[in-house]
Amino acid sequence: MKKQYFLLILLFCSVLLHSQERYFLNSDTRLYTSPNNSAEFLGYFRYGAEVQLVSESKNGWYKVKADNLSEGYIPEKYVATRLNAKDIKVKDNENPILEGGDNYYGGNHLFVLVAGLKARAQPDKNSKIKEILYTGDPVAINYLPKNQDEWVNIGGNFSDEYARFTLRKFVGNRPDFNALIKDFDKLDVTNSTDRKTIGERLVELAWNSDNTTLAPAYQRYYEVVKQLNDTKLLADTELNIAIAKGVAKHKKPEEILAFVKKSEFILKGIKTKAWYLTQKDLVKTFGKPAKKANVSDECGVYLSELFYYYPDLQASVEEQKNQAEITKVFINENNKLVLNPNAILDHTVSEKAFIEKYGTYIGASIKAPHSYSIQIEDSEFRLEFKDGKLYTIEIFFYC
Repeated sequence: MKKQYFLLILLFCSVLLHSQERYFLNSDTRLYTSPNNSAEFLGYFRYGAEVQLVSESKNGWYKVKADNLSEGYIPEKYVATRLNAKDIKVKDNENPILEGGDNYYGGNHLFVLVAGLKARAQPDKNSKIKEILYTGDPVAINYLPKNQDEWVNIGGNFSDEYARFTLRKFVGNRPDFNALIKDFDKLDVTNSTDRKTIGERLVELAWNSDNTTLAPAYQRYYEVVKQLNDTKLLADTELNIAIAKGVAKHKKPEEILAFVKKSEFILKGIKTKAWYLTQKDLVKTFGKPAKKANVSDECGVYLSELFYYYPDLQASVEEQKNQAEITKVFINENNKLVLNPNAILDHTVSEKAFIEKYGTYIGASIKAPHSYSIQIEDSEFRLEFKDGKLYTIEIFFYC
């Protein structure tokens, strides 16, 4: 009895260790429906793909699980516990997955083909949405099913933290902007549904392309928006057109730095030297902080890991040295940012007026609406607007 119990323990430990091992493919291959049958397969693997072993090797074949949770068979010779430069890769020229080196993504990938793609936590249309992706976004793909209606993992691995799923039909080669323009232009002007679909793709792809594509994309999309008679969509589009015009004429880095060189906050009438002041002045002006907390600073970019939190602002504080560094300010009647004597950002500044006046100085993205950046040497101002008014300004330090 003791001997049997001991053998069970050994077996359990062996299974546990085996389950903890990670396995990768040292070559391109396919996920076959059965062993010793290269005619029928479910999808394509690229070199470096991770798989999970479902069964032990049998006659030179493993049954495996791909990162989209499909199961099938692959040759044992392509399975390894690590990858190295000496791997002899067998190239599959029919494999649709793109390899790194196309200036968009460094590893195995494809591109999003549709606008506002919902990436989900599980291969299930009812599962949690983890991210919204945009036309032209590159996504990591190591296994690609043949069936257009099957799920594909666009997170690159099995990890719950990174795994994201969408349908195979929504990813492929990078969309061609000029081809989309032609598709839009040949549609009947009364076909507002299809024109809106392609117009949305054009706009998103333009933001993922050269800035010169923004104007022709918005020119067409705006035509459709006016047809739809949607007041909010019309206002949002007009704002985005103004942003696009500014971004297309973006100032040179040296011009932006000269513009903000002497910037400083004014907090309850107290001028800061740039965004620094003494700890004593901070407490004198705002009182004791509502909360103190230590924040991990692996890059070492902040004055201190100790932070003071107020309703009006946040600051990194070095108490022993009597120093404080403003990191985030809530803009209200008491607080404002003076970029220079002729450029003052306070609670009266509307988002539209800000874009019209300073659009050529800002960084912007369709993925972060109502949020903008202005570079300041080794950091940047991040400005957030809420309900059309300036809400917060954060100083983001580069690592």
